[in-house]
Amino acid sequence: MTAEQIGADTTGLHAPEALESSETHQAAPETRTDGTGQLILGGTPIGNLQDASERLRAALASADIIAVEDTRKLRTLAAGLGVHTSGRVLVNHDHNEEARSAQLVEAVAAGQHVLLLSDAGMPTISDPGYVAASAVAQANLPVTVIPGPSAALTALALSGLPTGRFTFEGFLARKGSERSRRLRSLADEERTMIFYESPHRTAATLADFAQAFGSERRAVVCRELTKLHEEVIRGSLADLVAWVEETQIRGEIVLVVEGAPAPEAPEAEDVLSQVLARVEAGERLKSACAAVAAESGVSKRDLYEAALAARNS
Repeated sequence: MTAEQIGADTTGLHAPEALESSETHQAAPETRTDGTGQLILGGTPIGNLQDASERLRAALASADIIAVEDTRKLRTLAAGLGVHTSGRVLVNHDHNEEARSAQLVEAVAAGQHVLLLSDAGMPTISDPGYVAASAVAQANLPVTVIPGPSAALTALALSGLPTGRFTFEGFLARKGSERSRRLRSLADEERTMIFYESPHRTAATLADFAQAFGSERRAVVCRELTKLHEEVIRGSLADLVAWVEETQIRGEIVLVVEGAPAPEAPEAEDVLSQVLARVEAGERLKSACAAVAAESGVSKRDLYEAALAARNS
């Protein structure tokens, strides 16, 4: 099988940096009925500003405080949505969120609405926000979420791989024993796995996946989701390793990997000898069947019937 490359049909859609708004849209602020403050975790577009919700617009317009990773991203977002922000802007990123969280807790306790945003997607999911959300929740103060786009779930839906059960693994350690341990621990993971990766490490990560999970395991590379140059490449890990060697990867990357096949359940005949050995040692047949069934996962009834058939043969 060869890697299948699919370019998104994004006619009429624009990435945030390319979208210009010629009119101002001022969303009505959310109604406050009791003066209670709250922390609002706001999901922001991962590429296409048209994915922004009306609730996000309203929160941007009405929040007393807006906590962001990068003030430039906030200006781009607000301008693209045609929303005027009047709240105080605070920088909240990986390097200062421990200290910043106390300030945000105080603001919520004082009755203010604090809107916390990451640069793209949902705060707390491989982005800053968890420390503040945890601190506000532990202070028994209100925390709410404005749902929004998620690169992980978008990639999962696009992947064509099983979606009933999945695990989000975020970014792997760049190298060393921690990375090796994580990959070994995931080798037998049966759920679909979702990873974030930087473009310049994607080739090495796909090669590591092929070694850890087997080169025939199915996987998908999702690039620049919801943007003009969205791209989805499907194939076996061997296919993707070959593809990436000839490709200069740019943009935001999500990797989705098929889970390991479930081990085949043993049949009654496979563990019948264990039952017979227990009976030979003096254990009652029903008790021996129950014990072996609990250990092996084989039906106790099937074991009992097989043992009776073996006795009578």
